[in-house]
Amino acid sequence: MNFIENIHSKAHNRKRTIVLPEGEEERMVKAAGIIHEENLADLILIGREKKIRNQADQLGVNLSGMEIRRPEEDPRFQEYAAAYYELRKEKGMTLEKANKTMTNPLFYGAMLVRRGIAAGSVAGSINTTGNVLKAALHLIGLESGISVVSGAFAMVIPGWETVFTFADSAVVPDPTPEQLAAIARTSAKTHQQLTGEEPVVALLSFSTMGSADHPLVDKVKEALQIAQAADPQLKIDGELQLDAAIIPEIGRKKAPESAVAGKANVLIFPDLNAGNIGYKLVNRFAGAEAIGPIVQGLQKPANDISRGCSVDDIVNVVSICSLMAK
Repeated sequence: MNFIENIHSKAHNRKRTIVLPEGEEERMVKAAGIIHEENLADLILIGREKKIRNQADQLGVNLSGMEIRRPEEDPRFQEYAAAYYELRKEKGMTLEKANKTMTNPLFYGAMLVRRGIAAGSVAGSINTTGNVLKAALHLIGLESGISVVSGAFAMVIPGWETVFTFADSAVVPDPTPEQLAAIARTSAKTHQQLTGEEPVVALLSFSTMGSADHPLVDKVKEALQIAQAADPQLKIDGELQLDAAIIPEIGRKKAPESAVAGKANVLIFPDLNAGNIGYKLVNRFAGAEAIGPIVQGLQKPANDISRGCSVDDIVNVVSICSLMAK
């Protein structure tokens, strides 16, 4: 069983309810049919029911028994709008604006997750990452003790038995040491949820254990101290160059006293330049399968997908969302 098949199998066994705010989008409808057929999750589609069901019929997709909601037609719509107003009134929110905002499927979907009606959400096929994250941050909020949302990729690389987690490759341009530590901790959690393996976290740099002296290296060292203080049980080390992090003989030579060097399966990049370029290099040159971005750091999962996503991408991220859900 390969990594994706394993993810699907676990999702099938957990069977969480996931909301798809972009329920009228054709790829979402097709993905919903596959998820329904393979019993990977219970779904709530947001949109106009007649339009969605007509589209499903035209595409030959079976959505029988699937829940479809339109925000304005929900009997609890006013209750949700009032709750959103209470959450944001100190930031200038008015009740009128809250009512209007709650008609937005992203915000309505996030409210369903907040209330526990859905365990998580998946969107982004027609919305920007910024808009997806805004709704999630307003209504779901950050995980306790975590200062930032970030984006990880599960990397299945030809020739490697290990599935790697790369982060942050999607969200935070220039993380502070505190943010880098939070990214490391949430990425470790993501890796364990997806693979079932113990996370072994390397904070990457152009330096290994003091081989270079530079403020950028100091940031990574400080992040290590913060992460270790927050979670003493976490297997994490740095600063490490990539080869020292993943190749045992180089790890033993460059960092002989490290429990992480040569064994890392979670790779934390020092900034978004490195993280985004890094995952795309491996994806394009090595033919790796890059699964994500997986949004992490929220109290409950709200995953973003690319506007260029395929139907399979949606199915995979919904399955991942199920594994991340409590």
